[in-house]
Amino acid sequence: MSVETVLVTGASSGIGRELARCFAAEGCRMILVARKRQALESLAEELRGASKTHSEVLPADLAEPAAPARIFGHLESQGTRVDVLVNNAGFGARGTFAQLSLERQLEMVQVNVTALTRLTGLFLPGMIARRRGGILNVASTAAFQPGPGMAIYYATKAYVLSLSEALGEELIGTGVTVSTLCPGPTKTNFTAVAGERASRFLLRAAMSAEDVAPIGHQGFRQGRFVVVPGLRNRLLAFGTRLGPRVLVRKIDKRFNAASYI
Repeated sequence: MSVETVLVTGASSGIGRELARCFAAEGCRMILVARKRQALESLAEELRGASKTHSEVLPADLAEPAAPARIFGHLESQGTRVDVLVNNAGFGARGTFAQLSLERQLEMVQVNVTALTRLTGLFLPGMIARRRGGILNVASTAAFQPGPGMAIYYATKAYVLSLSEALGEELIGTGVTVSTLCPGPTKTNFTAVAGERASRFLLRAAMSAEDVAPIGHQGFRQGRFVVVPGLRNRLLAFGTRLGPRVLVRKIDKRFNAASYI
């Protein structure tokens, strides 16, 4: 089998960076996408040295509506075929819907939902035609519940999970698989982007990106539809499906209001 080409968005830090390391360790050719060129160049140099793999850097801001098409067009012009698409880029913001900037929340939808959907739509037909490949979408345990206090973030992750499960079912028998990684609290720069300081509870509960990424990578390679790292997170995801919806809303409202101090 030929060497796979893997594109990872949000590859400059956190789970995205660790997923890139996982795929590079298999000898995959890497295409690294994020806003920060310097961080991408540093990772690419590391991967070239550690795994002896080709690593290409594509700085792009997925908050810009035209960015996915530019990425796809650039790779098409080079004759580069993407075998695995890792949609990891995303961010959150804490506060009520009315308190937060509407523009910032719409930007969140653009990155977490629209860019992910557009990249999937651009690269998936080629995978189906070649009858090989896969998509790994990064959602969150937030996908399993409504999130008062982070309403748009939770809603975007619910979209990612629902879309991914539906696509995975549609693609059975095509040679293409779709997996969704749903981590719980993770020690990344997510809280900095959200503009808050992590509480002691979250710091105790959080897994590291170095622990989360290999679990997601393994689940993807196994063809699992949904991957939830950590027993605590699996219990949370399962419990929210069983609990009364009104109770889940109340708990999440209190949690989102109190978990950052």
